[in-house]
Amino acid sequence: MNRRVLAALTLAALYWFPVRRWMGRWGSTPEERARVMPGDAVIPNPTHVETQAVTVHAPPADVWPWLVQIGSRRGGLYSYDSLDRLFGFLDGPSANRILPEFQQLAEGDRIEWGREYLTVEALEPNRALVLSFTGHGMEWVWQFGLYPLDGQHTRLVSRGSERTPNTAMFWLFMRIMEPASFVMTSKMLLNLKNRAERLYASAEARSTAARAA
Repeated sequence: MNRRVLAALTLAALYWFPVRRWMGRWGSTPEERARVMPGDAVIPNPTHVETQAVTVHAPPADVWPWLVQIGSRRGGLYSYDSLDRLFGFLDGPSANRILPEFQQLAEGDRIEWGREYLTVEALEPNRALVLSFTGHGMEWVWQFGLYPLDGQHTRLVSRGSERTPNTAMFWLFMRIMEPASFVMTSKMLLNLKNRAERLYASAEARSTAARAA
């Protein structure tokens, strides 16, 4: 067999099995991947599901305000802003502060997402946010869950589920999108973690100063 063909097949096998599996499970535990989340029923038989997670040193109440203001012309996407702006998903940098004007969100609301819109399928304050998209022949549900570990730590879980047509075009499209989605989503989770932890630390510092006064 030609060495180049063998090398290509080896790289493809490495991506398809360990690398793709790792990306789709990044940071999550077996229990979190098995857990039923509020938006799972939106797409009964998805063709692909990814569950990723991080631990945040802050209670859910300090993570939630950042989640609820997500979107274009809102708080942003908290990922690689330069890439999101390049591909038209953002009109400016993601917010580094809580925006009071975007803290009211309800089921059925539509959130601008570049040239498209995400619909709020379900919302439980400080617990869960479920967003959906239907278009271009596919269905996609993006949900976030907040699961407290104790009074100071929260598991922030992101799950993406999609159903796409069984065609070669969509198969190739998803293979391109999967690594891109992983890069952007993992960065988003880490940036949400950092923002929530700063918010919590700031509140703790103010509380400590007040007690000492």
